[in-house]
Amino acid sequence: MLPSRVEIGESVILQRLNDEAVLLNMSNQQYYGLNDTGTRMWELLMELGEPSKVVTQLQQEYSVPSATLQADLETLVGELLQAGLLRATSPTV
Repeated sequence: MLPSRVEIGESVILQRLNDEAVLLNMSNQQYYGLNDTGTRMWELLMELGEPSKVVTQLQQEYSVPSATLQADLETLVGELLQAGLLRATSPTV
């Protein structure tokens, strides 16, 4: 299940390499590579902050079933949360 809101973790650096990206958590020196789709998901997470809005936007950009987008985003967000690259936040009022 996706958190309602996310934001970038503390001490995270992003380096873009063409359509892909590498994230570095400076606090534990852990690297995480993103392919082009993962990089787009990251961009939208940073822009929109709400995974549910990211799924909606991705549906407009990709010809992929909503359930697939939802599952892929859940996997990515879960891995990024575990790596300390994202953190769940409370919704703004």
